[in-house]
Amino acid sequence: MSEIAISEAKARLTALVRQAEAGEDVVLTRNGKGVARITSMVPRRLTVEERMAVIRKAQALVGDLPPDFDAARSQDFLYDEDGLPA
Repeated sequence: MSEIAISEAKARLTALVRQAEAGEDVVLTRNGKGVARITSMVPRRLTVEERMAVIRKAQALVGDLPPDFDAARSQDFLYDEDGLPA
């Protein structure tokens, strides 16, 4: 994320929009304090490495599953015999 004074941003708007399109947020400041942000309307796509890091983090949060774990039967733990959330 980069910061730029509003007075300077006026002259560099096109370049700042390009930065935002590339996935970098740009914060506009007045008197050294952030007052607005230029950000892309399209979410930035994660790289393969970033996606794998997210998966590894989620796996670490879950921990080791029991050896007899069967994802097909996981609904048995989520819903009661009437099909309502347990």
